[in-house]
Amino acid sequence: MSRALMPLANGAAARLEEVPVWPVRLFRDRVLEAAFEGARLVALLPLAQPRGSGRELLAVLAQDHRGTLLLGAGDLEGASAYPAFTPEWPQAQAFERDLWESRGLLPEGHPWLKPLRFPRLPDGQTIPASYPYFAMEGAELHEVAVGPVHAGIIEPGHFRFQCHGEKVFHLEIQLGFQHRGWRGLMAGAPPARRAVLAESLAGDTAVGHAVAWAMIEEALGAILVPPRSQALRAVALELERLANHTGDLGALAGDVGFLPSASYLGGLRGDCLNLTQRLCGSRMGRGLVVPGGVRFDAPAALAEEVAGSLSRTWRSIEEAAGLLFDASPVQERFQGTGAVGREVAEALGLVGVAGRASGCDRDARRDHPAGFYRFAQIPPQTLASGDVYARAVVRFLEMRQSFEFLEGHLRALPQGAVGVPAKKARSGHVAAALVEGWRGEIAHVAVTGASGEMASYEAVDPSFHNWMGLAMALRDQAISDFPLCNKSFNLSYAGHDQ
Repeated sequence: MSRALMPLANGAAARLEEVPVWPVRLFRDRVLEAAFEGARLVALLPLAQPRGSGRELLAVLAQDHRGTLLLGAGDLEGASAYPAFTPEWPQAQAFERDLWESRGLLPEGHPWLKPLRFPRLPDGQTIPASYPYFAMEGAELHEVAVGPVHAGIIEPGHFRFQCHGEKVFHLEIQLGFQHRGWRGLMAGAPPARRAVLAESLAGDTAVGHAVAWAMIEEALGAILVPPRSQALRAVALELERLANHTGDLGALAGDVGFLPSASYLGGLRGDCLNLTQRLCGSRMGRGLVVPGGVRFDAPAALAEEVAGSLSRTWRSIEEAAGLLFDASPVQERFQGTGAVGREVAEALGLVGVAGRASGCDRDARRDHPAGFYRFAQIPPQTLASGDVYARAVVRFLEMRQSFEFLEGHLRALPQGAVGVPAKKARSGHVAAALVEGWRGEIAHVAVTGASGEMASYEAVDPSFHNWMGLAMALRDQAISDFPLCNKSFNLSYAGHDQ
């Protein structure tokens, strides 16, 4: 029996029979050994076609320092329970809560086994009435409930604060109101429908999830994507990053009442979205990415037009962001607010801006490069303070990187085709793909059945990792700082809830 988890390159596929399988307790030991050596949890899911005596768990880990993924499976040997990872590995907490409520697999010893998206409670009752909120008792303690309906155009989510005066002792976040059964829809859908579903998982990350889905289809079909289409995908990803980071800086400015930057940056986000529309007809990038490449080309004249418009937009973004970061009242509100230390961020497995602002040096574009990023690496931008200020600055630094990437490559796209025909997925294979979306790491994992059908499909939005980070950011903060902290994370309810 092999002692090692199986390595797999980002965007690659392997025969399912090659994935090592151990009895579940030994599997747990193997995974935790890799975790203690620095590996992160990317996905944890039941195998659609288990081998051996019954149900199996498949773990996908990221070994960032080696640029590889690690796969291994655990045989549950007919049981519906297994020893939980979470007590030793907190970043597994949400994955294991999902396994319990959606698959009926009990992680024994899990310290926080509560509904994640929808209930699986012993009494059979439904949320929100029976949700087991954490509660504190004591003189002058009080509880504040916010949502799920909010005072604005925003997705639903419930926040329960345990406070003493203005000070927050504990924040519990209850989600699941946007649950759509996405996973089941994805596994049973034909390829054309899967494209729409991937783009809809988190609507503001349509390009990021579409690229991850296309990488899965290409890995399963052994499709080689032309360099020009790889470059156009990267252009769309960086435009998506630039647009959303610009909007987030504007929203942060609005949360502290700094109207000059709030007004300008909100409008400039629209200008960035309009550049994506020039490339594919959709401001959100829908319909651009297809297995084998992209649906729309960018002739030299169009690429030059987009590059010129981008340069003018970036000058305005720099000016509006400069006003924000130069204003001392803004810095007074940003600095020291909602801090998450690196130790907590690493324990929770925070990704993207939330992780890098707390000193976590990880970015899939550098650590697990795929597509065009193999030839144009982008180093992560990190800060150590982990507060609202750090999350704002990391966003701006990444915006500058995206602009420089786009300015350098829009006018120098590789020549050649923008796509190749799609192919039928190979049977009995498992594929994994990581994409650095604008919020952070997007992970898609798929397993095919005996006829090449999509037997199971798993997607992990960066918000899935990061919501607990927001809860930690409110510890010992004033409750009035919640809107600012929330916006500095800007997580997706839909992306989490699926």
